[in-house]
Amino acid sequence: MEKDFDAIVVGAGFGGIYMSKKLIDQGLSVKVIEAASDVGGTWYWNRYPGAMSDTGSHLYRYSWDLDDLRQYPWERTYVRQAEVLAYLQHVVTRHRLRQYMEFDTEVISADWDDSSDLWVIQTSTGQKLAAKYLVTAVGLLSRQNFPNYPGIGQFKGELYHTGSWPKTHDFKGKRVGVIGSGSTGVQVITALADEVKHLLCFQRTPQYVVPSGDVVATPEYRKEINDSYEDIWKQAKNSQFAFGFEESKNPTMSVSSEEREKIFEEAWQQGNGFRFMFGTFCDISYDEEANKEAADFIRRKIRATVRDPVKASKLIPTDYYARRPLCDTGYYQKFNRDNVDIVDIKEVPITHFTEKGIVTSDGTEHELDVVICATGFEAVDGNYTRIPIRGRKGVTLKERWAGGPSSYLGVSVPDYPNLFMILGPNGPFTNLPPTIETQVEFISDLISHANNQAPALINGTKRPVVEATVEAEEKWTDLCDKMSANSLFRKGDSWIFGANVPGKKHSVLFYFGGLGNYRMVLDDVIRAGYKGFLGY
Repeated sequence: MEKDFDAIVVGAGFGGIYMSKKLIDQGLSVKVIEAASDVGGTWYWNRYPGAMSDTGSHLYRYSWDLDDLRQYPWERTYVRQAEVLAYLQHVVTRHRLRQYMEFDTEVISADWDDSSDLWVIQTSTGQKLAAKYLVTAVGLLSRQNFPNYPGIGQFKGELYHTGSWPKTHDFKGKRVGVIGSGSTGVQVITALADEVKHLLCFQRTPQYVVPSGDVVATPEYRKEINDSYEDIWKQAKNSQFAFGFEESKNPTMSVSSEEREKIFEEAWQQGNGFRFMFGTFCDISYDEEANKEAADFIRRKIRATVRDPVKASKLIPTDYYARRPLCDTGYYQKFNRDNVDIVDIKEVPITHFTEKGIVTSDGTEHELDVVICATGFEAVDGNYTRIPIRGRKGVTLKERWAGGPSSYLGVSVPDYPNLFMILGPNGPFTNLPPTIETQVEFISDLISHANNQAPALINGTKRPVVEATVEAEEKWTDLCDKMSANSLFRKGDSWIFGANVPGKKHSVLFYFGGLGNYRMVLDDVIRAGYKGFLGY
């Protein structure tokens, strides 16, 4: 079989765009396959009202084009969906990458052919393509977790999932129900509260939400960022979460209660969920006493903000402060409006849909014109189990991961030669663009090294064949398990461990060692001659 391309990249979001550029710069022939009609990935599909990054505008972009970093405009300290999408479109145009991309095309299957050492990809447009390398940039949060309530198909009103939002909507004068109160639910509820006739939040789990601190970016602030961009990126890439702040090294109980309150208040006023959880003290995520101090502070803020005690009691979390840290632009304040209310679906679960709306277990029929499912995604491995990707033994990744997904470094899987994943299982839990850059650069360097060493690789093949060893995968999986063992995150029902998908086995999906440590691990792998990969 003859190859059509050196590499096929699946996905044209942050990862796919940079991956294609790096490989094209190596002189390789590259095809990017994207299901959407344009670039953007997550930011193409998630057009729901209020969609916003919780990373500072200056860091939610690529670091490798310093001139563009300093010149490209952004108006506020946090970027909205439309701005991220426009930025990615700009990057593709600036670097002339669109010619390598094919849109409105899905990968139907991908099979490794041992006789030719090529990946054979079938697409929704009827193409059969062969490539040396298959790089998946399908995103962490892209496979929708759509609820399957009885009768949902009978509902006569409008039904949406936030992960596949229409290009336009008009909810003025309508009764709107939102199922879910995670990051997406918080954003869409905040954005819609002022425009709809009635907004009903169907909440399973109340959240700890910190203000974002989003403000207009003044010319002085932008100049300060531009003048120090190189140092900013150096700090971010060598920190734990890459959010642009110094993570605290001080335990919560190492200071007096008065000092603790002052530190929490300063972080609350400054904004950002990650900064509040990890920039105040070092032990909130794993020490129960420390966690309670932070949780109690946020609970007091909720009581002080929400005037209706009944609404406030429903909004106040009772479990650990141990989910993905959230931030908002006025979430709790919206519940002071008369047209915004909550249904606690742990107390009165949704039983079924009717033509008119949603029925809960107390027999109440909530009549609605619009239902929005802010129910999240089957994170990390969801898209890999949707597409049949078969390795050298003919086994799909879905079958191989039946007991829980695993990989080496979040990048490679044994028996799947020349398959590289961006943001695969057990990659770092961090701000995503810096992690994506880190993995793209590692993968592109590994491919370059493999191409240069091709004659000496395994089985005497003249084609470069690269895959992780079983031993390396097992050690990495064990490390990820041990690093998360003491985390309070592991004790909650969080998508971070797959707990948001009914019937899915809870498993470790991330490396909790931080981006700085992860980058050091990758450096060690390279210095040791790509330790953990067959053929090296």
